[in-house]
Amino acid sequence: MPVDIPLIPLEQFQTFLVVTCRVAGFIAAIPVLAAAQTPVRVKTGLVFATSLVLFPIMGEAVPKVSFSPLPFAMLIVSELLVGLLLGLVSRLIFTAVEFGATVVGFQMGFAAANVFDPQSERQVALVSQFQNVFAILIFLAINGHHLFLQTAVMSYDFLPPGQLDLSGEAIPYLMRLTSHMFAIGVQFSAPVLAVLLLSGLILGILARVFPQLNVFLLSFPLNIGVGFIVIALTLSLASTLMRREFDSLAERFITLLNYLAP
Repeated sequence: MPVDIPLIPLEQFQTFLVVTCRVAGFIAAIPVLAAAQTPVRVKTGLVFATSLVLFPIMGEAVPKVSFSPLPFAMLIVSELLVGLLLGLVSRLIFTAVEFGATVVGFQMGFAAANVFDPQSERQVALVSQFQNVFAILIFLAINGHHLFLQTAVMSYDFLPPGQLDLSGEAIPYLMRLTSHMFAIGVQFSAPVLAVLLLSGLILGILARVFPQLNVFLLSFPLNIGVGFIVIALTLSLASTLMRREFDSLAERFITLLNYLAP
């Protein structure tokens, strides 16, 4: 006996696609899920399942828009761009951690010691990979990934679909956050760099006092040992700094959404 399957209205299906695109942008921006080693099927299934759950809530916020091919394609692109821009805000924190750890690794003597990072699919410094994993663990421990889903729901109150405006303060605000990234990277690396600078000063004095001392060979194990000790002693400080930056993500998301609105 044939079963009649009710057809979904085209307008409702197109509205679901709009919601799905914004959700896909937010989920693709989550640092853990943005990694290349996360299977595409997992990302797709998570986007589809999340969209089904949020569609009854977010679907009503989608205004009546033109669903002709070109305007609808532009709407889809703008919805994806919203999520990716917010993902850039969170990615800057991880980039700051990686930048600071890379500088520390160079000063410790690990300039040529690189490991493969499966998230970015490139070679990164050894200390940088350690600090990046540490930042991801803190991000998950404070439920930072939940913030993206909460922002995806609240974003319709600040930025309705089709209202993306890049001509305002959004781009300058992202540039200010980028400059702040370098300041955060310096804060991450400052304790280790200060101790390594003091270590280099002491070795320089020893080289003048004892000319027969091979300071060059002595500096490698000394800098590595001192660097690891200082990193271990300052992990709690690094954790506090990371948590402070992650806690400010919600405010930065709302600020960026307000700047993206016309």
